Formats: sequence, C-alpha cells, structure tokens
Amino acid sequence: MPEATRMTVHGIELEVMRCGAGQPIVLLHGLQPCDPEARFVRLLSQRAEVIAPSYPGFGRSARPKDFESVYDLANLQAAVLDALPYDRVTLIGFSFGGWLAAELAVRGGAKIERLVLVDAVGIKISDRETADITDVFNTHPEEVKRRTWHDLANAPDFDAMSDEALVMRHRNWESLSLYAWHPYMHNPRLAYWLGRIAVPTLVLWGASDGIVSPTYGQAFAARIPAARFALIERAGHQPEIEQPDVFVDHVSAFLNS
Repeated sequence: MPEATRMTVHGIELEVMRCGAGQPIVLLHGLQPCDPEARFVRLLSQRAEVIAPSYPGFGRSARPKDFESVYDLANLQAAVLDALPYDRVTLIGFSFGGWLAAELAVRGGAKIERLVLVDAVGIKISDRETADITDVFNTHPEEVKRRTWHDLANAPDFDAMSDEALVMRHRNWESLSLYAWHPYMHNPRLAYWLGRIAVPTLVLWGASDGIVSPTYGQAFAARIPAARFALIERAGHQPEIEQPDVFVDHVSAFLNS
C-alpha cells in the first residue's frame, strides 16, 4: 500500500509518497502531486519501488520564503536524488515535472540511469510570436479542460472533492504560477542543452494532447541524443491517467530493453 512519508533535504521538509519494491523509480509530478490511488502508480509499484516527492508549495510540502524559481526546484530535486539510498534510479517526469527531469538530466546527475518524459513542457521550439504551450492561467478553464483530456469523463469532478482537496488544488495552481509564469513554462536555454543528456530516454505523448502537441513532443525528443518517441492513443495531456495500462507497458518495455 502507498505510504505517505516525510524527508528533509537541504533543510526543506517534503511530503513523499512511497510504494512497491524493486528497482527505484522517482516520479516528478505535474500540476498535482501523484495520487497514490491512481492505477498507473499501483501498476508501477508491482514491478518497482515508486518514490514521488511533492515540491515545496504542492501537496503537503511547505514552501520556504524566497523559494520561487525552477532553478530552486531543480537544485532541490538534485539534492533529493542524492539523498536517496540508491546508486541508480529511473526518473519519470510528467508535464511540469518533465521540465524538471530534463533539467536534472542535462546537469548529468550521476544517479539517473534512465529518463522518461511524459507530455513535458520546458522548451521553446517556435518563434517568439507562436505559442507552443497553452496558457493554462489565462485560458478559460473549460477550454483548458478540453485541451487536457481526450475524454472529458476523465477530468476531475470538483463537485465530488472535499473542501480540503479543493484548497490544496488551488494551492498547487498558485505554486505552479509562481514557478512557471515568466518565462511561461520554459527555460529559454534548455533546448540548447538537451544534447547533453547521455542516458537512455523515452519521450511519451498523449496523441490528443492540446496543451503541448505531439509535434512539440517530437521536437523535444529530437533534441535528445538517441531518445525514443512514442504516442499513446486515446489520451491527452495525462496519458498515465487516461491510458494507465498502455503507459506502464511502454515504461516496462523501456526498462527491460
């Protein structure tokens, strides 16, 4: 069963979800921390130990004063990897977490054995006037929902959420805007440095993603030496939620290759 634990890294206490046993897989979440009840988490935990920290300001992790940039987050996540009692880990980053995972891999983290990027943001591929990534802060929520999900039935039901869950979700949005508002959802220099990633990399993308298109995903993969790119049909920006079995099949095949 998933276990909610705490770990302190560089003086910062983080909420960490852990489950399963075997080779370690570290999950870097997108807008929302990984749900321990999500099917993809359960499936991954049947073959690996899953470790999923919540960033400062997300979930039940407090954000220290003046901790407010992707630079802070990337360095903290590097410290998290260093603090884990494993020689090598597989790093999986979803959306915003894919950006962080790419930043860590560019830095050449010695513990990263394999890298999986899932509908990641983090780079600019077009000219200044062309929006590569949907502005989730300034687009109508219904349109953001439409672009996020292949099947709207998979979107979260806010009416069914507790007050505590709704407050936490709002806090997560607030934290994301703090870290990723300007420049919006990317590091202007990251695309240039992706060629430094030297570990086997799998780039997975929902075929119906309207937040960052599959074309963006292919451009992301093309900048990483020998990266594999794969589409997951009938899935939007969160293929691990909409097609969890297919998602885990891709990850398992990659880890076994």
